[in-house]
Amino acid sequence: MSALERGIRMFAIVASVLIALGFVLFAADELGNASERQRSVLADPDSAQERARESRQSRARELIDDANDALLKPFADVASTGDVWVVRGVPTLLGLLIYGLGLGFLARYVNSRA
Repeated sequence: MSALERGIRMFAIVASVLIALGFVLFAADELGNASERQRSVLADPDSAQERARESRQSRARELIDDANDALLKPFADVASTGDVWVVRGVPTLLGLLIYGLGLGFLARYVNSRA
């Protein structure tokens, strides 16, 4: 196994774990604080949501959320609906497909070419 393949595989695994963990934590928040979060989304979906999230979460959770946001940023505008589950779920699925399957395939391809 080459160093390039190992690096691609490691990135694919870490990215997939962060994306999946971010969605699980999002789902837990949604189920626990549905009405509170809905009010903040209606007020100002970007800044209010980020400030509320930062104020009530630990540093580790905030790092996971920030990494998840960065990884899913290319897919953020794919789902344009009012349903927060679709807005988070579609980019999560796309991220897992691209980072998990796509980079896994790329790593196998790099190994076969070496």
